[in-house]
Amino acid sequence: MNSSMKKIDEFYELEVGDDLKSSKNFNEDLAPTKVSERTWSKFNIAALWVGIAICVPTYTLGGILTNYFGLSVVEALVTILIANIIVLIPLTLNAFAGTKYGIPFPVMLRSSFGIKGSNIPCMIRGLVACGWFGIQTMFGGLAIHLFLSSISSAWASLGGIGEVIGFFIFWLLNIIVVLKGANSIKWLETLSAPLLLIVSLGLLFWASGKVSYVELLATPASRPETDGFAKYFFSGLTAMVGFWATLSLNIPDFSRYAKSQKDQIIGQVIGLPLTMFMFSSLGVVMTAASVQMFGVTISDPISLIGQIENPFIVAIAMVMIVIATLSTNTAANVVSPTNDFQNIAPKYIDHTKGVLLTGLVGILLMSWELMKKLGWIASDVSVEGFISNWLLAYSSLLGPIAGIMIVDYFMIKKQSLDVLALYKEDAYPSVNWTGMFAFLIPVSLTIVAITFDTLMWFYNYGWFTGAVSGAVLYYAISQFSPKSYVSSELSNV
Repeated sequence: MNSSMKKIDEFYELEVGDDLKSSKNFNEDLAPTKVSERTWSKFNIAALWVGIAICVPTYTLGGILTNYFGLSVVEALVTILIANIIVLIPLTLNAFAGTKYGIPFPVMLRSSFGIKGSNIPCMIRGLVACGWFGIQTMFGGLAIHLFLSSISSAWASLGGIGEVIGFFIFWLLNIIVVLKGANSIKWLETLSAPLLLIVSLGLLFWASGKVSYVELLATPASRPETDGFAKYFFSGLTAMVGFWATLSLNIPDFSRYAKSQKDQIIGQVIGLPLTMFMFSSLGVVMTAASVQMFGVTISDPISLIGQIENPFIVAIAMVMIVIATLSTNTAANVVSPTNDFQNIAPKYIDHTKGVLLTGLVGILLMSWELMKKLGWIASDVSVEGFISNWLLAYSSLLGPIAGIMIVDYFMIKKQSLDVLALYKEDAYPSVNWTGMFAFLIPVSLTIVAITFDTLMWFYNYGWFTGAVSGAVLYYAISQFSPKSYVSSELSNV
């Protein structure tokens, strides 16, 4: 039996034959979702984004923009809102192919980078996610440690060892959720979203009596008075766009389960910008309130709540943070690398092995922090500083990939992919050099900027310069490409 594509309403469904099952480029986990599996409504998509966006790093964004990028409080919050409206563009556009064909991110990349060439952008995206997985697991582990410390003085006496044990407890929770598949993530996000919104609003109300909003909003910028606003704003904007530049690439991993294009678009518009703005605002307010409550500036919610002397409040709050971090980490930082690792060798790496590889790499990337907590090494690097420096650096790598994906699907392939060719052996180029050149040229310019301290504007605004240059280069080079690989399989419909 040969494979074919069948059109059902606005969707396409792949009928898997023996020819596809034997292909080294195919496994059941990377196969397109069936129409019956596309059950995520606009509410589920919105809940996904609420669950992803409400997390400790989002809470710290306002502080990062004021402390590291020299913006005032008002400027920081406006920057976050604008950035998340901007990032909706690649998010919704790159989600289209996932919804129409049911294909995950790595398979979509095969269209613009080739079957084997897709592994380069896949690994870049996957390793970034593994790094975020490690960071979020560190936060979740700290919350577990503080929860257990609030109910047991013996556990509290463990100190750094307790934090490391909490790290691995939280790590295991993430692995279990993702191993159970997409439905477990769907229900986790759907159940946690309203709870997290209520808790966030409650914290904002609680802090309102401890800080003056007028004084807070009047806080001046920390940049030199002689410096202009634009340079700091666009650098901060690039970093904030970079915050979700990761999900703007692998959004097909989730949109492949959406009921319709309307559901994925409306769900993302409802779920992302306002949630990010609200929770970042909460971070700014709570950080300011920490000075009045405890006499010191505390920029992350876990440490802030850990200062409260009421064990019951601490325990409840830590449970909420564990839920929030778990809902973010499983969806944002485990699903993508799981699929990305499978793309390397689909016949040898399945979903389970991909999840375990993600967990292992996440541990390795945060080994320095774990050893610091155990007292084995000394390090002055803070997680907040790590995040702020990393956001700008990796956004310059992900921007070109986003631009290339959008141009390939909408302008070159005109929303019509030869899905069968993306799975079969010898039916599609191993490396699509059009995509590789369009990616490597902006990345090379970024490396030159960093190495020789020239063209720094290209690096400082890396996501924008990379996305635009990658898109333009891909379109221009594609005009000389001999074959476009549009949907020849539709003759089988």
